[in-house]
Amino acid sequence: MPLSLSRETALDAPRPFLDVGASVLGRPWRERCGDPGLQALAVTMTQAYGLPDLLSRVLVGRGIRPAEAEAYLSPRLRDLMPDPSVLVDMEAAVDRLAHAVRKREQVAIFGDYDVDGAASAALLAEYLQALGVPVRIHIPDRITEGYGPNVGAVTALRGEGASLLVCVDCGTAGHEPLAAAAALGFDVIVLDHHGAPEALPPNRALVNPNRLDDLSGLGHLCAAGVVFMTLVALARRLREEGVFAAGAEPRLTDCLDLVALATVADVVPLVGLNRAFVVQGLAVMRGRGRPGLAALLDAAGLNEPPEAWHLGFLVGPRINAGGRIGDAGLGARLLTTSDPLDARRIAEELDRLNRERQAIEAQAVAEAEAEMDGILARDPDRSVLMTASAEWHPGIVGLIAARLKERFGRPAFAFSLKADGSAVGSGRSVSGADLGGAVRAAVEAGLAVKGGGHVMAAGVTLPPGGLAAFEDSLSHALAESVGRARAAEALLIDGTVSAGGATAELVRLIQRAGPFGQGAPEPVMALPRHRIADAGIVGNGHVRVRLVSGDGQAIGGIAFRAAQGPLGVALLGGIGRSFHVAGTLSCDRWRGAERAQIRVCDVAPCG
Repeated sequence: MPLSLSRETALDAPRPFLDVGASVLGRPWRERCGDPGLQALAVTMTQAYGLPDLLSRVLVGRGIRPAEAEAYLSPRLRDLMPDPSVLVDMEAAVDRLAHAVRKREQVAIFGDYDVDGAASAALLAEYLQALGVPVRIHIPDRITEGYGPNVGAVTALRGEGASLLVCVDCGTAGHEPLAAAAALGFDVIVLDHHGAPEALPPNRALVNPNRLDDLSGLGHLCAAGVVFMTLVALARRLREEGVFAAGAEPRLTDCLDLVALATVADVVPLVGLNRAFVVQGLAVMRGRGRPGLAALLDAAGLNEPPEAWHLGFLVGPRINAGGRIGDAGLGARLLTTSDPLDARRIAEELDRLNRERQAIEAQAVAEAEAEMDGILARDPDRSVLMTASAEWHPGIVGLIAARLKERFGRPAFAFSLKADGSAVGSGRSVSGADLGGAVRAAVEAGLAVKGGGHVMAAGVTLPPGGLAAFEDSLSHALAESVGRARAAEALLIDGTVSAGGATAELVRLIQRAGPFGQGAPEPVMALPRHRIADAGIVGNGHVRVRLVSGDGQAIGGIAFRAAQGPLGVALLGGIGRSFHVAGTLSCDRWRGAERAQIRVCDVAPCG
């Protein structure tokens, strides 16, 4: 029987790691590579390729076999990029785009108001403009227009002279507006990645690896990844036609910073081609050649080379802030501007909006968590959480859902209620529960006005009085998969280290297996029997701690957004006591010096 490298294998370990059967968060701890078969693979990898033992265990724990190690540690586009024509409708999309380039035809780009939408729009616009094609980007207002193309915006874009409409990160389910676009004389191309219904809207080409008839196996791409593959195919076609003979060909690799940003921020799996996008995109970003991203990194106070987690926690939220509570077009304008002064102005505005968003979010999350505490006290086995309020800004409901999912470990939906009783909501899911599919099923059943998404996140608009029926539909669709996910819930530990052994060199060793994210979890290390020497609240509800091992060595740590939850209570109330501490290691750089620190995700009292 072949060895399994699945998460479930580690969960079959007979004994909890460090004897932690239930941490302060109620989870057992398991050794990720506790299975003898996985341990044997790690030994083989170390002996055959000369890799450090810890690095081998990290790789094996993420499903990498010894023969795959070298390619995994150094992912390259040339090795992982398939022929773009494997995507359905790619040739039709390239035919129409190449025609627009030859004729210098005005192109309207309609994007989503999140990071993936802004990056996708910027990526396409930048390439077309470099070829002399006039481009107009439209990012819809979340409140007045909602998600995806709409008839009013499409009509206005046609009136401005555009004849080709390209929808990026949206449009797959836009039947009415795209029918209107066709009636107005638009040719329509859709470059998207969201789950697709069986019946597609009118289009000249709809490139989406998640459409039902696409067999490319590239469903893990975000929209920016789909756009990049389209531009690779377009560049090939234009090269064959001699379009570049009179001028330099735009360097697509210079745009990989946008693809990396969207890939991380949209929480798509960091596997295969996506890993190469992020690794090579981060290298481009570190060159600070894009004024908008350089200005935003400065506004975020990042004084070190950006890593994947910075994109998700520092850069992405600031770009999203415009679409959530401000001008939805700010993100795309930031990513396309070549003026450093304009970039700085937009970055500072996005940073201000992000601080405002954080304040609004904190109050709403506190209300939602209090409500869920009461609901789960009465019904602890509830599979899906739903909450709604007329006081919540529509731009923050996705964040509320994300916080509820993080705290309670099950899919969550949050809604902003309108005066007529209708509701606009956003949801986040847990691994193994397809939220986007459940939402599409509700739309097809007539329980929602519109909606869609992907496995881990979705959005929906409900008719007046439709909350209860939608909740019943989601609960029925997801009960079994959520039950399996919760039954298998455990914190998987990749290794142990002491405060003294947690060095910058160890962090760099672990990071060789990165980038980490969805589908490639960041390695979790355990610090056994460390005393909490100090703890206090910092920033927006974070808990900073100082941990001391038995030999007197110390390491700093932080638990993000933990102050009001069980983890924060344990840390703040545990000063002077010893705990097993679990978390991910990173480097703290200060005045030219590097030192390791731990981002605490769980603790358990010793013994």
